[in-house]
Amino acid sequence: MTILNNYPLVAAMFAIFISQLTKVPVNYIFNHRLDFNLIFATGGMPSSHSAGVTALITAIIVEHGWDSPLAAIALTFGILVMFDSMGVRRQSGEHGIIINQLIAEIQLLTRSAATFGKDPDEIASKDHSMHSTEFLGHKPIEVILGLIYGILLALIIYYLFYL
Repeated sequence: MTILNNYPLVAAMFAIFISQLTKVPVNYIFNHRLDFNLIFATGGMPSSHSAGVTALITAIIVEHGWDSPLAAIALTFGILVMFDSMGVRRQSGEHGIIINQLIAEIQLLTRSAATFGKDPDEIASKDHSMHSTEFLGHKPIEVILGLIYGILLALIIYYLFYL
């Protein structure tokens, strides 16, 4: 059995790949900004977390049926991944935004104190800025669309390549 014959694996990887690629045009449509870095970023529309685990679940159900222990494992795993992408990961991203705001305010305060009473021409503009990464998780709509995306992509792959 070659790796390409492993339909659940192919469906999941394809869904993740296509979801990540889709983030670029979606971002362009909504934000009018072309950003190819989104291909490698977390968060955004659609959720590649949801698309990947949902494609995996769909493929396992297609191959083994709803009553399979594999379907139970995949479904449980998928639910945990989707809830985590909306919960803990999203909260940590929101904390990153707040931390960045605090860092900016502290740096501004420090600069103001360091330059108090000095001639503006004598002040060298040195930027020693710190920055916390703002990896955001997903909004519920991003997870739902990722879920739909994963089901559709898994079924398309099955009908195109495995029937």
